[in-house]
Amino acid sequence: MSSENWWKSAVVYQIYPRSFADSNGDGVGDLRGILAKLDYLQHLGVDVLWLSPVYKSPQDDNGYDISDYEDIDSVFGTLADIDQLISAVHARGMRLVMDLVVNHSSDEHPWFLESRASRDNPKRDWYWWRPARDGFEPGAPGAEPTNWRAYFSGSAWEFDSTTGEYFLHQFTRRQPDLNWENPDVRRAVYDMMNRWIERGVDGFRMDVINLLSKTEPFTDGHMYFAMANGPRMHEFLQEMNREVLAGKGLITVGEMPGVTVEQAEHYTDPARRELNMVFTFEHMHLDAVPGEPKWSPRPLPLVELKTNLAKWQTGIVNGWNSLYWNNHDQPRS
Repeated sequence: MSSENWWKSAVVYQIYPRSFADSNGDGVGDLRGILAKLDYLQHLGVDVLWLSPVYKSPQDDNGYDISDYEDIDSVFGTLADIDQLISAVHARGMRLVMDLVVNHSSDEHPWFLESRASRDNPKRDWYWWRPARDGFEPGAPGAEPTNWRAYFSGSAWEFDSTTGEYFLHQFTRRQPDLNWENPDVRRAVYDMMNRWIERGVDGFRMDVINLLSKTEPFTDGHMYFAMANGPRMHEFLQEMNREVLAGKGLITVGEMPGVTVEQAEHYTDPARRELNMVFTFEHMHLDAVPGEPKWSPRPLPLVELKTNLAKWQTGIVNGWNSLYWNNHDQPRS
């Protein structure tokens, strides 16, 4: 196995910093707490640490609402702490992967603050803005541009009184979606990724990455079909690969809600130069009562689990799947 493919046999351990290890007694886990546990993690046989978001954030969605991609939230520590952690991880022969959340930012990110300032602001189209539905007063009930529902409840459109338009948010109203159609957005993201690589990061776990390319025009219906696996999705990932990832021996994992086996193979086929592997969710739903939320458990049906894993392992013949039992999106046992 080539050094480029080291990740195929790696054991990855997710660290959810807030609840992992608290070094200063404030009740919240932090980077120095992780640093103190590295020998333990090495003893377990861990090859890669996946670090859930520690970027500066208002914490509306536990750090998945980022207000500064290149700074550390004070609740977790400092940039000096992350630099020390990266160095200490490498000294033990391990690697560190950062969460990458670039489908959306926080509404406190400077990009969005500029975008919402006026309709003619240079960063206006860094996000998705739309006028009210025809025949409706902006801000009135039912005036949202489409009937889409956000994944975290409520409308996927938030009215902004400053400019009288709505911005798109697939998750909370404080997580406006970035407009990847704008090349300036993509350039800013790639530059940020490259600077983290220069700091020593060994790869990225990419949050809801298959939602970057939207299908226009936006019309009523189920939001997923307009948001997921859009017409430029492969183009964006191939561009990211060229501009950031290629030839650096990194690990890239795409979290892809709802992706099919066929789509996953396209995203991970090495010949296409996109991602190393994907996170899929089908097997994660098997221990929940069908039709009920994930907090309604049932005994895990082992035959169904074996059938599902076999389908994915044989279906992605030219790509790569990730094998995992749990992550931060699942209820804790």
